[in-house]
Amino acid sequence: MSFVVGEKVFIRTVTYHLTGEITDIGGKFITLKDAAWIADSGRFMDAIETGTLSEVEPVTCKVRVNLDSIVDVYEWRHSLPREQK
Repeated sequence: MSFVVGEKVFIRTVTYHLTGEITDIGGKFITLKDAAWIADSGRFMDAIETGTLSEVEPVTCKVRVNLDSIVDVYEWRHSLPREQK
């Protein structure tokens, strides 16, 4: 996988979804800031194309994601969600 520091992403892992900005890539992990657990993306095409998400749980700490758990990664071309809903 190839990631870019500063890139905003929507990540799907084997058990959950996240949004965030990549701040570090090291070992088996990427680190995100301004991350949110996406409990429900809603209609997936709408989420990726318009940034509309159904359920969002933003966090204020750094989040590390194990590269082995990632299924796919999408470019996030929208503001990162920072409001809980």
